[in-house]
Amino acid sequence: MLIVKKLSLNFGQQVIFEDISFTVNSNERIGLVGRNGSGKTTLLKIISDFNQSGTKDFDSGQIEIYKNKKIAYLPQQVILESKKDILHEALNSFITDLGYLGDLIHEYNDLENKINSLHNHEVNNLERYSNLQILLNELNFEKKVLETKKILLGLGFSESILKDSVQTLSVGWKMRLVLAKLLLQKADFYLFDEPTNHLDLVAKDWFLAFLQNANFGFMLVCHDRYFLDKLCSQIYELSLGQLNIYTGNYSKYLEQKEHDKQLLEQKYIEQQKYIKKEMAVIDRFRASASRSNMAQSKLKALEKLELVKIEPMQKIVKIKFNNVKQAGKIVLTVKNLAKSFGDKLIFKNVNFEIDRGEKVAIVAPNGQGKSTLLNMIMENILCEDPGSKIIFGHNVFPAFFEQDQNKTLNPKKTIYQEVEDSCKTTEQRQKIRTILGSFLFSGDDIEKTISVLSGGEKNRVAMVKVLLQDANFLILDEPTNHLDIESKEVLLSVLKDYPGTILFVSHDRDFLNNLSTAIIELKQDSSYKYKGNYDAFLEQKDAQQNVIENVKNIELRANHIEHALSSRARTRDPEIKHSNNFSKNDYETRKQIRALESKIEKQEKELELLTKKFENLEYGSKDYNKVLNEINKIEKELNENLALWEILNS
Repeated sequence: MLIVKKLSLNFGQQVIFEDISFTVNSNERIGLVGRNGSGKTTLLKIISDFNQSGTKDFDSGQIEIYKNKKIAYLPQQVILESKKDILHEALNSFITDLGYLGDLIHEYNDLENKINSLHNHEVNNLERYSNLQILLNELNFEKKVLETKKILLGLGFSESILKDSVQTLSVGWKMRLVLAKLLLQKADFYLFDEPTNHLDLVAKDWFLAFLQNANFGFMLVCHDRYFLDKLCSQIYELSLGQLNIYTGNYSKYLEQKEHDKQLLEQKYIEQQKYIKKEMAVIDRFRASASRSNMAQSKLKALEKLELVKIEPMQKIVKIKFNNVKQAGKIVLTVKNLAKSFGDKLIFKNVNFEIDRGEKVAIVAPNGQGKSTLLNMIMENILCEDPGSKIIFGHNVFPAFFEQDQNKTLNPKKTIYQEVEDSCKTTEQRQKIRTILGSFLFSGDDIEKTISVLSGGEKNRVAMVKVLLQDANFLILDEPTNHLDIESKEVLLSVLKDYPGTILFVSHDRDFLNNLSTAIIELKQDSSYKYKGNYDAFLEQKDAQQNVIENVKNIELRANHIEHALSSRARTRDPEIKHSNNFSKNDYETRKQIRALESKIEKQEKELELLTKKFENLEYGSKDYNKVLNEINKIEKELNENLALWEILNS
C-alpha cells in the first residue's frame, strides 16, 4: 500500500534520513519511535504531503502509494477555525457529490423551520426541501449522525455541548474534534502524530479500544508506552538517520534493541581498535621513502571504511534526597470538600486521607476538577464552604508542580538562572548542576533561555525547581505532559526513589501503574480511595460492580416474590385453615413458608444496609473485606431461602 525507497533528507549539515526504505501494508500497526529531533514528525508529514499533493519534501528517494488506498494524517497541532457547531463540523467529515453532509443537514433543518413558519411557503423552499429530504435519506444520514455522536461522546464530548460553537472550544478540545473528523473519514491507513496528547484517561481508554477493534492500519508516534504495547505489532525506530525495524510491541522492541546495542557496541570497539592499529602503522611509515605508498594505501582504505555508529548514551545521574525531612503519619486530610463555579457543581463530599510515603494518583475525566482540587489544597483557589477542611499533617512541607509552565517560568532567563533563583540555600544551589544533569540537561544546554525550550524541556526545568525545594510532600499536576518516553522514564525513576509523599495527576497509564500505590477516584458527588496502581483500581472497580450487580439481581428476585406474596395475600381465604380439606401437611408447609418469608425480608434489609456501607469503604481494607464476607454469606443464605420458597410454593 505504501512503499518508501531510499528516502534521504538533510537540514543543512544535519542528516535527518539517509537512504531509508520500508513497505507498509494497509492492515499493519506500526509504532514510530526515536529521540526528540530524530525525524518522526518530519517523516509522517513527508508521507502526508506527498499523498495530498504529490509534494516531494525530501532530497532524494521515492514514495509510492496505491491509487485505491486512502491515507489520513493527524498532525500534533491543528488550527481549526470554524463558526459551525461541534456536531455540524464533525458531520462535514462526510463528503457527498452535492457538498458536506453537515452543511446539507443544516440547510435541511433551516428550510424546515422556514416552511413551518407562517410567511415562508415559497415554491423554491419546498422544492429544495423535498430534494434534500430524498438525498439525505439516500445517504442514510441518521445512521451517520449516530456514528458521529458515538465517536464524539467516546472522545469525551457531552451530548449537551454538541450544539455549541467550535469557537468556544479550547485548543485541546479542538484537537479532539479534529481526531473525531479524521476517524469518520474511514481511511485505509492513518498517520497519527501524538493523538493522545489532549485525551484524559477515559478518552484514552475509549480510543485504545477503538483502535484495537479497527479494520485499518496505522503508523503511530506516541509517548504513551502503554499504547505502543497494546496496539503495535511492529516498531520503526529512527536513529542517526537510519531506520531500524523490529517485530513486536514496544516492550519487545526494547529487549531486541538492548541485544542489538550490545552487538553494535562490540563491533564499534573492535573497529576502533582496528582503526587505531592501522593509524599507528600509517603514522610510523608515512614519511618513509620505501613504505609511504603502503601507508597511503592504508589511509585510503580507512577513508572508505563504513564506520560503525552508536547512539550516544544519555548520562543517568541518581539524585540523593538527603534533606527530605520525615513528616507525620498522616500527611493530608481532606474533609467534605466542595467546589462550584457559578451554578456549575464541580465536586462535593470529597473526603480522603494520605499517609506518609504513599504515592497517590487522582483519576477522573477532564472537567471533573482534578486540577481544581490540587489548587485548593495549595490554597491557590479559595475553599468557600465553611464545612470543608484541608489539613496538612505534622512537619509537612509541600511543593507544587503546576500544569501550565508558562505561568511559572520566566522566558527571559536561562535554564540555570531560572533554577538558581528558586533556590533558598547554598546547599540547594550546589545541587543544581547534578539535578539538571539527571533531567537530561548537560553542558551548554543549561545556558539556553526558557523562551526557546520545547514544552517537554520546560516541564523538566519546572520539575527540577520543585525537587530542589527539599519538600517532603510533592503535589504534581500533569508532570508527564509533553515528555517523550525517555524523559518520562527519567522522571519515573526519580519519583520512585523519592522518600517523601506524592499526590499527582497524570493521564499516562504506564506512569500511573509504575508510580502509584493508591488511587483516589474523584466524582462529582463523592470520592473513593483504592489501594494499588491504576490496573488494580480498574480490577477493584469491576469487583465492586460485580458485587453490586449480584445484590441487584437478588433484590429483583426478592421483589418478584414480594409481588407474588402480595397477590396471594389479596386472594387468600382467611378461613381456609379451618376447612375440612386443609390437611395437617398443608398447615405445616404454610407455617414453614411464613417463617421463610420473615427470614427473607430480614436478610434483604441486612443486604441493603451492607451494600450501602460497602460502596463507601476503602478497597482492600479490613472493614471492606469484613463487609464483603458478610455480603457473600447473606447472599448465599438468601439465595438458598429464595430457592426453597420457590419449591414450597410450586
